Amino acid sequence: MRNMTKLYRSAFTAVFVFFSVSSMPGMARDLPDFTALVEAQGPAVVNISTTHIIKQNSQGQLTPFDGDDPALELFRRFFPGQVPGMPEQRDAPGRAPREYKNQSLGSGFIISADGYILTNAHVVDGADDVTVKLTDKREFKAKVLGADKRTDVALLKIDANRLPVTRLGDPEKLKVGEWVVAIGSPFGFENTVTAGIVSAKGRSLAQENFVPFIQTDVPINPGNSGGPLFNMRGEVVGINSQIYSRSGGFMGLSFAIPIDLAMEIQTQLKAKGRVSRGRMGVVIQEVDKELAASFGLPKAQGALVSAVEKGAPAADAGIIAGDIILQFDGKPVTETKDLPRQVGATKPGVKVPVQLWRKGKTMEVMVTMGQMPDDQVALNKPGRKSAESAKANRLGIVLSALSAEQKRALGVANGLIVESVSSDGSATGLRPGDILLSLIFQGAQVELKTVAQFNEMIATVGKNESLTLLVRRGDVQTFVIIKPLKDKSDR
Repeated sequence: MRNMTKLYRSAFTAVFVFFSVSSMPGMARDLPDFTALVEAQGPAVVNISTTHIIKQNSQGQLTPFDGDDPALELFRRFFPGQVPGMPEQRDAPGRAPREYKNQSLGSGFIISADGYILTNAHVVDGADDVTVKLTDKREFKAKVLGADKRTDVALLKIDANRLPVTRLGDPEKLKVGEWVVAIGSPFGFENTVTAGIVSAKGRSLAQENFVPFIQTDVPINPGNSGGPLFNMRGEVVGINSQIYSRSGGFMGLSFAIPIDLAMEIQTQLKAKGRVSRGRMGVVIQEVDKELAASFGLPKAQGALVSAVEKGAPAADAGIIAGDIILQFDGKPVTETKDLPRQVGATKPGVKVPVQLWRKGKTMEVMVTMGQMPDDQVALNKPGRKSAESAKANRLGIVLSALSAEQKRALGVANGLIVESVSSDGSATGLRPGDILLSLIFQGAQVELKTVAQFNEMIATVGKNESLTLLVRRGDVQTFVIIKPLKDKSDR
């Protein structure tokens, strides 16, 4: 019996080893081989080093700020005797102020044989000197032809010819799960190759409305910024731009700018050193199922207009708060994030059709695109309680009508300000200082003028029905949905 057991064990071991060994060649064939890609495209990837001159002020303190920079005063006030990143030093009396060099590293890649190079805008931002180093150890001083911070794309030029050039691909053909390769200089280690897969496409990040990022799990670290992302055909499909990290290092979430968008930006940078974008002058928000239902829209889609700037192209075309933009220039606006990219890609002065959803039906207006200006911040003054305010209403909030002075300061014709919120009203999400501008009531958007008018309307709303309000908080207008509280007699 013991001999039979040994025989069975030996037979099982032999079979297991046979199948394991026989399966290894197949497994090896399934793994990607990046060697040919790196040999062909690696020479067109460059290392970029930048130098930023740090000045020493009259007190001998090292600072990256000019003497009249407001940021310098901020650090003096809250961090006396300190400047970020540099200890205070003193020169001997009579010695001339000194300058110190702060250096940083990044990556880039050559897109034409006569010396045009793409990288990230943040790699060369504020640089006094930019040096490009090739894989053959040659170094060139580079000129920054232009940088676009909104997309984080910059175009450089070096005085050279017959350079190796990367091949460009089509990001639209990328598939989630596909292998991709990054080449760059993480932490200064030149021409480092890392690989991973495409995790997602069309990602929107905070404050990045103009870029549909390619998300990957390719290891990216400081110094990789500006380097190319290749597909397995050796084509550049993106520019590695940023990572999501809680530690400052790679955590499996990397984001690349699609190369087709980057090439559109570089065309404008090459021609005029800056990027011109279209502008409508609207504030938009996502349309969820509840908002779609409140506006009578069959399904959640489009971009809900929560505010329209006075005198902006959208206002001139007749677009109003409460409109839902379904199409822009014949292209569907499936999600809110689609609209900023579509508008930004349109040249100023061009007239485009915009399809809207208003009062239960579609309509079309023509909008002449404006020029996107620099970001501006509007000042919103707080409200003050008026004699019209009374006890908390059905929602558990105390309201008052805006005074003439408040209307002028806020730039609105009418509205109600939330003076206080009772414990019953905390579920609404409203806060003191919020401005209620309008209410969707019986299928129409009604401007709010008096507290009595508002309270009368919400008194007719059923217990299980929702309210849709246009609310202004600070400089932002947005539609919010609120479920009315039950009457005290029902509790």
